[in-house]
Amino acid sequence: MTYEPQINDYVLWNNGKGIEGWVYFKDKDYITIEVSVRPKDDENYQACSLHKNVRSLVLCYTKQWKELEYVRSRESVYEKEERRMAIAC
Repeated sequence: MTYEPQINDYVLWNNGKGIEGWVYFKDKDYITIEVSVRPKDDENYQACSLHKNVRSLVLCYTKQWKELEYVRSRESVYEKEERRMAIAC
């Protein structure tokens, strides 16, 4: 059985380039893998306050999914923040 990636799965892409990260978006033709996240600087945040972070994503097409190795899943991209809120309350 072939692994089919899902949003919020952490995957290793065995393509010789050391790519790993969270599946951020899924379409019938490809997924995006989030390989880095960093906060926006103040100037960029003021220019577009819709998002607080800059995300780097890599495309992985359906024919390449056979190269992916599933590691684990998370409930949401806000998993760490939700846990922090639960602990604080």
